[in-house]
Amino acid sequence: MYAVIRAGGKQFRVAPGDVIRIEKSSSKDGRVEFTDVLAVSKGEGRIARPQDGARVSGQVVEEGRADKILVFHFKRKKQYKRLRGHRQPFTAVRITEIAFDGQKFSAPELPVKAEKKPKAKAAEAVEAKPEKKAEHKGKAAAAKKAAAPKAKARAKSAKPAKDKKKK
Repeated sequence: MYAVIRAGGKQFRVAPGDVIRIEKSSSKDGRVEFTDVLAVSKGEGRIARPQDGARVSGQVVEEGRADKILVFHFKRKKQYKRLRGHRQPFTAVRITEIAFDGQKFSAPELPVKAEKKPKAKAAEAVEAKPEKKAEHKGKAAAAKKAAAPKAKARAKSAKPAKDKKKK
């Protein structure tokens, strides 16, 4: 079973379970309902024109912005160039149900994904790293302090070069 719907000035062929990207739209509680249904097919090779009462409902999966496209304006021999970028906002909708002529065709429910817990070893390693860096910095600072008097002594013992200028 599939339906042809109109959303955001475009037409989409959808079936239960499909995910489509439509123009950004507002939704109530993550649900979207498309009432502008152009055609419905029951799968037997027949396409019916729906009368009032055909509905396609979906659930918002994601909202975001598409990849950037570059809009480049150019006029030759006029030293005119203009480059702009554009990212079109979208709403990704999963079609959950098509209702027509008293029948309902629903998509199977998706399993709920469990959140992954961070590993305990990784968390301990992150905490231990700053301590090692602090120790390392302490050793380096001590080495610089010890080397400073030696450098001053070398500078004093070195004889300045005498400039011989002929007049």
